[in-house]
Amino acid sequence: MSCLVDALHGIASVSVVVPDRNRSGASNSLTLDNPIRATEMDNGYVRVNGTPTDCVHLAITGLLEKEPDMVIAGINAGANLGDDVLYSGTVAAAVEGRFLGLPALAVSLVGKELNHYDTAARVVCDLLDKLKEKPLDSDIILNINVPDIPYADIAGMQVTRLGHRHRAEPVVKARDPRGHRIYWIGESGAELDAGPGTDFHAVNHAFVSLTPMHVDLTHYKAMEATQRWLETVK
Repeated sequence: MSCLVDALHGIASVSVVVPDRNRSGASNSLTLDNPIRATEMDNGYVRVNGTPTDCVHLAITGLLEKEPDMVIAGINAGANLGDDVLYSGTVAAAVEGRFLGLPALAVSLVGKELNHYDTAARVVCDLLDKLKEKPLDSDIILNINVPDIPYADIAGMQVTRLGHRHRAEPVVKARDPRGHRIYWIGESGAELDAGPGTDFHAVNHAFVSLTPMHVDLTHYKAMEATQRWLETVK
């Protein structure tokens, strides 16, 4: 986070609103059954005891004195490729920004050791230069995945579609100290649909993956078939 903030300070005024702990897998959840507390830290960041979506919702709808021009979620520690976007708190934060009418980017660093956050920060700055010159359509959310390599080794940027993973690994069963059964969610599945044109393929070949997304989940190609099904099934 601080690496991205430092890079953005050279070109923009930055407000930082973050969850108070790791909220991986939070997806688009909002906290509705408890009050949300926001605490300003010594460095000026605002810490929220909620989800990434809570953070963006609060920031835009009343927490900040001035509404921001855009939302940048990340840098996430790990990939948000393919099916990951369904669970990702980082992508959800960008989606919430788009829901509330702002341009939005979600940025993630892809690798095992995650040493090159500076690369992802420079990529974001490069993209902001492009957006300043020519903005994208207002309904687009850019899901950005950056290989964990030095900036000089980045092969370029590719516009990609979401790939797909195999089904997740089985849950890990265990017992707590009192003998009660507990479960750990299994690891994400391996790459399945990861050929040319996918986000997986781009990152695996040292390219930054840019996947344009939108919030309308309607399966338009299936509407006619669904209508026929509705009319024929008794």
